[in-house]
Amino acid sequence: METTYHIPVLFKESIDALVLNPSGTYIDLTFGGGGHSSGILKALDSKGRLIAFDKDTDAHKNTIDDKRLTLVKHNFRYLKQYLAYLGISKVDGILGDLGISSHQINTDSRGFAHRFNGPLDMRMDPLSSLSAANILDTYSEKELLRVFNEYGEIKNAFKLVHHIIPQQNTGKFDTVESFKHAIETLIPQKDPSKYLSQVFQALRIEVNQEMSDLQTLLEDAAQLLKVDGRLVIISYHSLEDRLVKNLLLKGQLKGRLESDVFGRVSLPFKAEPHKAIIPSEEEISINPRSRSAKMRVGIKLATNE
Repeated sequence: METTYHIPVLFKESIDALVLNPSGTYIDLTFGGGGHSSGILKALDSKGRLIAFDKDTDAHKNTIDDKRLTLVKHNFRYLKQYLAYLGISKVDGILGDLGISSHQINTDSRGFAHRFNGPLDMRMDPLSSLSAANILDTYSEKELLRVFNEYGEIKNAFKLVHHIIPQQNTGKFDTVESFKHAIETLIPQKDPSKYLSQVFQALRIEVNQEMSDLQTLLEDAAQLLKVDGRLVIISYHSLEDRLVKNLLLKGQLKGRLESDVFGRVSLPFKAEPHKAIIPSEEEISINPRSRSAKMRVGIKLATNE
């Protein structure tokens, strides 16, 4: 498996939960360094098939020479449309290792990490028109408050936004260092790294429309999986995990059980196990970035078939 580009989190646990039919068709929503994909391919027989997605062109340099693999240069939110294009109605399993790769974090020219200087970019898809600098320069007060409140849960979001607005279109948001300098009076001295991580997370999620992509995928997942097929999602912050948890335990993303006119509740998935799976202390010691990971597994039920 690829470990220099990105160390796959919960590797064995995710593959074991996902692949029950070695001859089946599986989806890897985030190919990255190919770590999880390599594990899936090893679990498949000669009839098995893997379709992997990644909108980051850097990830496609890690492609695996295996005729069972189809690597798609596209956003996984279009999984439903792509499977229809291939004439595939349902698959045996879908795996999503969400968030950001080690490669993206460690490449200063991508602008994902606050500890490196470089352009304030944060685009996972280099062809996208929206960068973090664009957001800071063009978003209104209301839009910026939404981003920092919802995606970063930043306590002084109001002060931060009112500090940003007067500095729009001055060039102060072009690079990581210039942005940090522009907001330095608002960065708490007690734990500056945590604060900056929250700010950068909020911008990254908005730049890449991560929550919208995940929501679209989760809304489509039930109809794309065969009965007893597995949905395996590894998330890294509470916003992502909440959506996945709501789908698996409540049947829809808003987190409310809904019944028909007869009071019957129909759930598309069974969560197995009921609680999220987290990395072991051993894994965390080897890969500290796995500390915030939560993996949830859903088994597709026969309802709504």
